[in-house]
Amino acid sequence: MRLQIGYVPLCDAAPVIMARELGFAREEGLDLDLSAEPSWATLRDRLALGHLDGAHMLAPLAVASALGLSGPPSDLVVPLPLSLNGNALTLSRTLWDALPLEPGGGWQDTARAFARVAASRREQGRPVTIGIVHPFSCHAYQVRLFAQAGGLDPAALRLVVVPPQHGVEALTRGLVDGTCAGAPWNEVAVAAGIGRVAALGYDLAPDAPEKVFAVSSRLAGATPPLVRAVARAGLWCADPANREELVHRLARRHAVDREAGPVARAFGRDGAEDGIPRPLGHLRLDASAQAHDPARLDWLIAQMRAAGQVPGDGASEAAARAVYRPDLLREAGLP
Repeated sequence: MRLQIGYVPLCDAAPVIMARELGFAREEGLDLDLSAEPSWATLRDRLALGHLDGAHMLAPLAVASALGLSGPPSDLVVPLPLSLNGNALTLSRTLWDALPLEPGGGWQDTARAFARVAASRREQGRPVTIGIVHPFSCHAYQVRLFAQAGGLDPAALRLVVVPPQHGVEALTRGLVDGTCAGAPWNEVAVAAGIGRVAALGYDLAPDAPEKVFAVSSRLAGATPPLVRAVARAGLWCADPANREELVHRLARRHAVDREAGPVARAFGRDGAEDGIPRPLGHLRLDASAQAHDPARLDWLIAQMRAAGQVPGDGASEAAARAVYRPDLLREAGLP
Protein backbone atom coordinates (compact mmCIF):
# COMPACT_ATOMS: atom_id res chain seq x y z
CA MET A 1 0.00 0.00 0.00
CA ARG A 2 1.31 3.44 -0.96
CA LEU A 3 0.79 6.24 1.59
CA GLN A 4 1.54 9.97 1.51
CA ILE A 5 3.30 11.12 4.69
CA GLY A 6 4.18 14.73 5.50
CA TYR A 7 6.80 16.31 7.72
CA VAL A 8 8.44 19.68 8.38
CA PRO A 9 12.27 19.68 8.09
CA LEU A 10 13.32 19.18 11.71
CA CYS A 11 15.43 16.66 13.59
CA ASP A 12 12.38 15.26 15.36
CA ALA A 13 10.95 14.20 11.99
CA ALA A 14 13.59 11.46 12.09
CA PRO A 15 11.22 8.56 12.91
CA VAL A 16 9.04 9.32 9.88
CA ILE A 17 12.04 9.79 7.58
CA MET A 18 13.85 6.69 8.82
CA ALA A 19 10.71 4.55 8.57
CA ARG A 20 11.09 4.91 4.81
CA GLU A 21 14.89 5.26 4.58
CA LEU A 22 15.71 2.10 6.51
CA GLY A 23 12.91 -0.10 5.19
CA PHE A 24 10.78 -0.34 8.34
CA ALA A 25 7.70 0.63 6.32
CA ARG A 26 8.53 -1.77 3.50
CA GLU A 27 8.76 -4.61 6.01
CA GLU A 28 5.17 -3.76 7.01
CA GLY A 29 4.00 -3.90 3.41
CA LEU A 30 3.88 -0.12 3.01
CA ASP A 31 5.44 2.22 0.46
CA LEU A 32 5.79 5.72 1.91
CA ASP A 33 6.00 8.85 -0.24
CA LEU A 34 7.48 11.55 1.99
CA SER A 35 6.56 15.19 1.51
CA ALA A 36 8.59 17.98 3.14
CA GLU A 37 6.04 20.70 3.85
CA PRO A 38 6.91 24.43 3.88
CA SER A 39 4.97 25.23 7.07
CA TRP A 40 2.87 23.67 9.80
CA ALA A 41 -0.23 25.37 8.41
CA THR A 42 0.33 23.77 5.00
CA LEU A 43 0.89 20.36 6.57
CA ARG A 44 -2.24 20.76 8.70
CA ASP A 45 -4.38 21.66 5.67
CA ARG A 46 -3.02 18.91 3.44
CA LEU A 47 -3.69 16.32 6.12
CA ALA A 48 -7.19 17.63 6.78
CA LEU A 49 -8.05 17.72 3.06
CA GLY A 50 -6.83 14.20 2.39
CA HIS A 51 -3.68 15.01 0.44
CA LEU A 52 -1.66 13.37 3.22
CA ASP A 53 -2.48 10.10 4.99
CA GLY A 54 -0.33 10.85 8.01
CA ALA A 55 2.18 13.36 9.27
CA HIS A 56 4.81 14.37 11.80
CA MET A 57 2.90 17.13 13.61
CA LEU A 58 2.98 19.62 16.47
CA ALA A 59 1.18 18.02 19.41
CA PRO A 60 -1.05 21.07 20.16
CA LEU A 61 -1.81 21.59 16.47
CA ALA A 62 -3.02 18.00 16.13
CA VAL A 63 -5.52 18.64 18.93
CA ALA A 64 -6.53 22.02 17.49
CA SER A 65 -7.02 20.58 14.00
CA ALA A 66 -9.11 17.66 15.23
CA LEU A 67 -11.28 20.01 17.32
CA GLY A 68 -11.82 22.45 14.44
CA LEU A 69 -9.88 25.23 16.16
CA SER A 70 -7.29 25.59 13.39
CA GLY A 71 -7.70 25.02 9.67
CA PRO A 72 -10.27 22.91 7.81
CA PRO A 73 -12.34 20.28 9.63
CA SER A 74 -10.18 17.21 10.20
CA ASP A 75 -10.66 13.53 11.01
CA LEU A 76 -7.15 13.02 12.34
CA VAL A 77 -6.23 10.97 15.40
CA VAL A 78 -2.94 10.52 17.25
CA PRO A 79 -1.99 6.87 17.68
CA LEU A 80 1.68 7.58 18.42
CA PRO A 81 3.52 10.37 20.27
CA LEU A 82 6.90 10.94 18.59
CA SER A 83 9.18 13.18 20.62
CA LEU A 84 9.86 15.22 23.73
CA ASN A 85 11.83 18.46 23.99
CA GLY A 86 14.14 19.82 21.29
CA ASN A 87 13.09 23.50 21.25
CA ALA A 88 15.01 26.59 22.25
CA LEU A 89 14.43 30.34 22.40
CA THR A 90 17.16 32.06 20.42
CA LEU A 91 17.61 35.83 20.57
CA SER A 92 19.31 37.99 17.97
CA ARG A 93 22.82 39.13 18.84
CA THR A 94 21.55 42.73 18.88
CA LEU A 95 18.91 41.98 21.51
CA TRP A 96 21.23 39.69 23.45
CA ASP A 97 23.90 42.39 23.65
CA ALA A 98 21.27 44.82 24.97
CA LEU A 99 20.34 42.60 27.92
CA PRO A 100 21.68 43.72 31.33
CA LEU A 101 23.25 40.35 32.11
CA GLU A 102 25.66 39.46 34.88
CA PRO A 103 28.36 36.88 34.07
CA GLY A 104 27.54 33.31 35.05
CA GLY A 105 23.79 33.71 35.39
CA GLY A 106 21.27 31.01 34.50
CA TRP A 107 18.32 31.16 32.15
CA GLN A 108 16.12 32.66 34.90
CA ASP A 109 18.49 35.65 35.10
CA THR A 110 18.31 35.95 31.33
CA ALA A 111 14.49 35.92 31.55
CA ARG A 112 14.49 38.75 34.06
CA ALA A 113 16.91 40.82 31.96
CA PHE A 114 14.85 40.11 28.87
CA ALA A 115 11.69 41.20 30.68
CA ARG A 116 13.21 44.57 31.59
CA VAL A 117 14.25 45.27 28.01
CA ALA A 118 10.95 44.03 26.55
CA ALA A 119 8.89 46.14 28.96
CA SER A 120 10.94 49.23 28.09
CA ARG A 121 10.54 48.65 24.38
CA ARG A 122 6.81 48.16 24.72
CA GLU A 123 6.54 51.53 26.49
CA GLN A 124 8.41 53.04 23.53
CA GLY A 125 5.88 51.54 21.11
CA ARG A 126 8.27 49.03 19.56
CA PRO A 127 7.56 45.68 21.23
CA VAL A 128 10.02 42.82 21.05
CA THR A 129 9.05 40.53 18.17
CA ILE A 130 9.47 36.79 18.59
CA GLY A 131 8.97 34.26 15.82
CA ILE A 132 7.05 31.12 16.72
CA VAL A 133 6.34 28.21 14.39
CA HIS A 134 2.56 28.23 14.95
CA PRO A 135 0.14 29.62 17.57
CA PHE A 136 -0.82 26.04 18.49
CA SER A 137 2.66 24.91 19.46
CA CYS A 138 4.76 24.21 22.53
CA HIS A 139 7.04 26.94 21.18
CA ALA A 140 4.30 29.53 21.75
CA TYR A 141 3.69 28.22 25.26
CA GLN A 142 7.41 28.17 26.08
CA VAL A 143 7.77 31.80 25.03
CA ARG A 144 4.89 32.61 27.39
CA LEU A 145 6.58 30.66 30.19
CA PHE A 146 9.90 32.43 29.57
CA ALA A 147 8.23 35.85 29.74
CA GLN A 148 6.36 34.94 32.92
CA ALA A 149 9.54 33.59 34.52
CA GLY A 150 11.01 37.06 34.09
CA GLY A 151 7.93 38.79 35.49
CA LEU A 152 6.71 39.95 32.08
CA ASP A 153 3.13 39.77 30.82
CA PRO A 154 3.37 37.71 27.59
CA ALA A 155 0.99 40.23 26.00
CA ALA A 156 3.91 42.67 26.00
CA LEU A 157 5.53 40.63 23.22
CA ARG A 158 4.63 40.60 19.55
CA LEU A 159 4.45 37.00 18.35
CA VAL A 160 4.60 36.27 14.62
CA VAL A 161 4.55 32.95 12.78
CA VAL A 162 7.83 31.98 11.12
CA PRO A 163 8.24 28.42 9.77
CA PRO A 164 11.18 26.82 11.60
CA GLN A 165 13.42 26.52 8.54
CA HIS A 166 13.04 30.29 7.91
CA GLY A 167 13.86 31.44 11.44
CA VAL A 168 17.57 31.91 10.76
CA GLU A 169 16.83 34.10 7.74
CA ALA A 170 14.31 36.14 9.76
CA LEU A 171 16.95 36.74 12.45
CA THR A 172 19.60 37.62 9.86
CA ARG A 173 17.35 40.17 8.17
CA GLY A 174 16.25 41.71 11.47
CA LEU A 175 12.61 40.79 10.89
CA VAL A 176 12.38 39.33 14.39
CA ASP A 177 14.25 39.85 17.64
CA GLY A 178 14.20 36.15 18.46
CA THR A 179 12.75 32.81 17.44
CA CYS A 180 11.56 29.74 19.26
CA ALA A 181 12.05 26.70 17.05
CA GLY A 182 13.11 23.09 17.13
CA ALA A 183 16.41 21.49 16.25
CA PRO A 184 18.57 22.03 14.29
CA TRP A 185 17.60 25.64 13.61
CA ASN A 186 18.77 27.14 16.93
CA GLU A 187 22.08 25.36 16.52
CA VAL A 188 22.36 26.78 12.99
CA ALA A 189 21.74 30.34 14.23
CA VAL A 190 24.31 30.00 17.01
CA ALA A 191 26.94 28.50 14.71
CA ALA A 192 26.39 31.34 12.22
CA GLY A 193 26.96 33.90 14.98
CA ILE A 194 23.58 35.58 14.53
CA GLY A 195 21.86 34.31 17.68
CA ARG A 196 22.30 33.28 21.28
CA VAL A 197 20.18 30.71 23.11
CA ALA A 198 18.33 32.35 25.99
CA ALA A 199 16.62 29.19 27.26
CA LEU A 200 15.95 25.65 26.20
CA GLY A 201 12.42 24.37 25.98
CA TYR A 202 13.63 21.71 28.40
CA ASP A 203 14.45 24.44 30.95
CA LEU A 204 10.97 25.88 30.72
CA ALA A 205 8.95 22.65 30.54
CA PRO A 206 10.99 19.44 30.96
CA ASP A 207 9.83 16.59 28.70
CA ALA A 208 7.05 18.61 27.12
CA PRO A 209 5.12 16.68 24.43
CA GLU A 210 6.55 18.11 21.24
CA LYS A 211 5.63 16.14 18.10
CA VAL A 212 3.14 13.38 17.40
CA PHE A 213 2.41 11.10 14.49
CA ALA A 214 -1.09 12.01 13.31
CA VAL A 215 -3.06 9.92 10.84
CA SER A 216 -6.40 10.18 9.12
CA SER A 217 -9.03 7.99 10.72
CA ARG A 218 -10.00 6.80 7.24
CA LEU A 219 -6.81 4.67 7.08
CA ALA A 220 -8.48 1.98 9.18
CA GLY A 221 -6.53 -1.26 8.65
CA ALA A 222 -3.40 0.54 7.43
CA THR A 223 -2.91 2.32 10.75
CA PRO A 224 -1.37 -0.58 12.79
CA PRO A 225 1.43 -1.41 10.31
CA LEU A 226 2.14 2.29 9.73
CA VAL A 227 2.35 2.95 13.47
CA ARG A 228 4.64 -0.07 13.95
CA ALA A 229 6.96 1.14 11.20
CA VAL A 230 7.28 4.68 12.59
CA ALA A 231 7.61 3.46 16.19
CA ARG A 232 10.37 0.99 15.25
CA ALA A 233 12.17 3.73 13.35
CA GLY A 234 11.91 6.03 16.38
CA LEU A 235 13.53 3.46 18.63
CA TRP A 236 16.30 2.99 16.05
CA CYS A 237 16.86 6.76 16.07
CA ALA A 238 17.03 6.78 19.88
CA ASP A 239 19.78 4.15 20.00
CA PRO A 240 23.16 5.89 20.53
CA ALA A 241 24.82 3.18 18.44
CA ASN A 242 22.98 4.56 15.40
CA ARG A 243 23.72 8.23 16.07
CA GLU A 244 26.38 8.78 13.42
CA GLU A 245 24.34 7.18 10.64
CA LEU A 246 21.21 9.03 11.76
CA VAL A 247 22.95 12.40 11.71
CA HIS A 248 24.36 11.92 8.23
CA ARG A 249 21.08 10.66 6.81
CA LEU A 250 19.13 13.57 8.32
CA ALA A 251 21.62 16.13 7.06
CA ARG A 252 20.93 15.18 3.45
CA ARG A 253 19.00 17.67 1.35
CA HIS A 254 15.69 15.80 1.40
CA ALA A 255 15.65 15.75 5.21
CA VAL A 256 16.80 18.97 6.90
CA ASP A 257 19.32 20.26 4.31
CA ARG A 258 22.01 21.16 6.82
CA GLU A 259 25.63 20.37 7.56
CA ALA A 260 26.07 17.45 9.93
CA GLY A 261 27.43 19.57 12.81
CA PRO A 262 24.23 21.36 13.90
CA VAL A 263 22.24 18.16 13.45
CA ALA A 264 24.69 16.21 15.63
CA ARG A 265 24.52 18.85 18.36
CA ALA A 266 20.74 18.62 18.33
CA PHE A 267 21.08 15.00 19.34
CA GLY A 268 23.14 15.71 22.41
CA ARG A 269 26.70 16.80 21.79
CA ASP A 270 27.52 19.51 24.26
CA GLY A 271 30.51 21.70 25.01
CA ALA A 272 32.03 24.49 22.93
CA GLU A 273 33.81 24.66 19.62
CA ASP A 274 35.64 27.80 18.52
CA GLY A 275 34.24 29.55 21.59
CA ILE A 276 30.63 29.01 20.49
CA PRO A 277 28.39 27.44 23.15
CA ARG A 278 26.55 24.35 21.95
CA PRO A 279 23.27 23.86 23.78
CA LEU A 280 21.79 20.49 24.54
CA GLY A 281 18.26 20.25 23.25
CA HIS A 282 17.39 17.11 25.22
CA LEU A 283 15.53 15.83 22.17
CA ARG A 284 14.05 12.44 23.01
CA LEU A 285 12.71 9.84 20.57
CA ASP A 286 12.84 6.82 22.90
CA ALA A 287 10.17 4.45 24.18
CA SER A 288 9.16 6.91 26.89
CA ALA A 289 8.62 9.60 24.26
CA GLN A 290 6.31 7.21 22.39
CA ALA A 291 4.17 6.50 25.46
CA HIS A 292 0.69 7.95 25.91
CA ASP A 293 1.43 9.69 29.21
CA PRO A 294 -1.73 11.33 30.67
CA ALA A 295 0.38 13.83 32.60
CA ARG A 296 1.84 15.21 29.36
CA LEU A 297 -1.60 15.60 27.87
CA ASP A 298 -2.72 17.34 31.09
CA TRP A 299 0.14 19.81 30.66
CA LEU A 300 -0.71 20.38 27.00
CA ILE A 301 -4.37 21.10 27.69
CA ALA A 302 -3.43 23.40 30.58
CA GLN A 303 -1.12 25.43 28.32
CA MET A 304 -3.75 25.67 25.59
CA ARG A 305 -6.25 26.88 28.18
CA ALA A 306 -3.77 29.41 29.64
CA ALA A 307 -3.22 30.79 26.14
CA GLY A 308 -6.99 31.23 25.71
CA GLN A 309 -7.12 28.66 22.91
CA VAL A 310 -9.59 26.21 24.45
CA PRO A 311 -12.39 26.84 26.93
CA GLY A 312 -12.08 25.47 30.42
CA ASP A 313 -15.20 23.34 30.22
CA GLY A 314 -15.22 19.58 30.63
CA ALA A 315 -16.61 18.90 27.16
CA SER A 316 -13.71 20.63 25.41
CA GLU A 317 -11.18 18.82 27.57
CA ALA A 318 -12.83 15.47 26.86
CA ALA A 319 -12.77 16.18 23.13
CA ALA A 320 -9.08 17.07 23.29
CA ARG A 321 -8.27 13.86 25.13
CA ALA A 322 -10.21 11.80 22.59
CA VAL A 323 -7.76 12.83 19.84
CA TYR A 324 -5.09 10.67 21.49
CA ARG A 325 -5.68 6.98 20.79
CA PRO A 326 -3.57 4.63 22.93
CA ASP A 327 -5.89 1.83 21.81
CA LEU A 328 -4.46 2.15 18.29
CA LEU A 329 -0.96 1.83 19.70
CA ARG A 330 -2.01 -1.38 21.46
CA GLU A 331 -3.70 -2.59 18.27
CA ALA A 332 -0.32 -2.20 16.57
CA GLY A 333 1.12 -4.56 19.18
CA LEU A 334 3.04 -1.85 21.02
CA PRO A 335 2.92 -1.03 24.76
